[in-house]
Amino acid sequence: MADLIPAWRDGVLTPVEKLEVHRLGLRHPAVSVFLRDGDRILLQQRALTKYHTPGFWANTCCTHPHWGEAADVCALRRMAEELGVTGITVTFREEVEYRADVGQGLTEHEVVQIFVADAPEGLTITPNPAEVEAVEWVTLPDLERRLSETPEQFTPWLKVYMQDHVDVIFA
Repeated sequence: MADLIPAWRDGVLTPVEKLEVHRLGLRHPAVSVFLRDGDRILLQQRALTKYHTPGFWANTCCTHPHWGEAADVCALRRMAEELGVTGITVTFREEVEYRADVGQGLTEHEVVQIFVADAPEGLTITPNPAEVEAVEWVTLPDLERRLSETPEQFTPWLKVYMQDHVDVIFA
């Protein structure tokens, strides 16, 4: 069965196959999570087998909700599926819309619900190798420095978040 996600076609939210959404650059809902541990943020390097932006560094978790799935429920589901992280509470920060070329003739045009969460003491992270190549805790100044020095290593959406929305996300 095709992986269907919600996307707008002719102004109507409709289930559409995920790869087709990206081939056509359709506007679609998405979710992003930033997991914090004090002054550190958990980044993930996308699995090398991902169909777009493989090996790029991104925020903790980024995904598309299933048809009819609430954004906060989606965020918690994907934190568990991608990183084995459970027992957290996500807090909505803001909605961001962006459009970016992600290579191989694919486009992300997302309306993203951005959430933050605080890592509980003793958190265990178990990356799913089909989704995540590596994880790393970084401070905000270190992330900003790395984005400036090696922007080609990061996903377009993380660049947008850090350039235009950092004050709201990390308020």
